[in-house]
Formats: sequence, structure tokens, C-alpha cells
Amino acid sequence: MMGNQGQAAKAVKLLDPVSAAATANATSGWVDVREAEGDIVFVMQCGALTGSNTWTIEDATDGSGTGAAGVTPNEGAFAAGAANQIQKRTINASAVRGWVRCVGTIVTGPVLVAAKMLYHPKYTT
Repeated sequence: MMGNQGQAAKAVKLLDPVSAAATANATSGWVDVREAEGDIVFVMQCGALTGSNTWTIEDATDGSGTGAAGVTPNEGAFAAGAANQIQKRTINASAVRGWVRCVGTIVTGPVLVAAKMLYHPKYTT
């Protein structure tokens, strides 16, 4: 087993910490993960919330979201977000079609949210 995965991981910001009043405010842009190998790790965080927030991950065939569809993480779906909660889920890079994004479905806002992901880039010479 390799012991330097943390050092080799590429960190990608999906959502800056934000007070999101609607799902549109808690949805990231599309991120190109074609260079990823192994697991892509998604870390989602909720701070103070008035209503509820449920995270999903989607993939697509290009950066404009063509053919967007939900992807089920290895650990199963995210639980509904609770205040001051952090959740981690993984998806194998070979199971996505090249681009991913996160969607925080907000039933009642505002909700303080942030999202990031980590992955190991393919080794190239």
C-alpha cells in the first residue's frame, strides 16, 4: 500500500463556504476529473441551517453537463444534512464519465454549506 496518498492528492474546491438560500446557490460548476484514478473523495459540510440540505453527486460527458445523471457513492447516498455536520463519500474515477459536480438540494434555506473533493491524478511521464 502506498503511504503518500495525501501528499499526492489534488484538492479541488467545489463550493466556497456560502449561505445558500436555494439549491442553485449550493450547486457547483462541472469539474473535469478525466485525470483522476482510484477513488474521488467528496467532502460536504453543513454549518447552521434553517431547513434541510441533501447532497447528491452528478456526472456528465462534458463541462456543460451533457447527459447529466446522478451517481451513487460507494458508501451509499448522503444523509440529509444536519447542522454542523461533515460527510465524506467516494466514487471510483472509472465509474464517472469525465465531469462531476455536487448539488445541495435545499428545502428551506438558508443553509451554510461548503464542498470539496480530492483525487489522485494519473501518473504521466
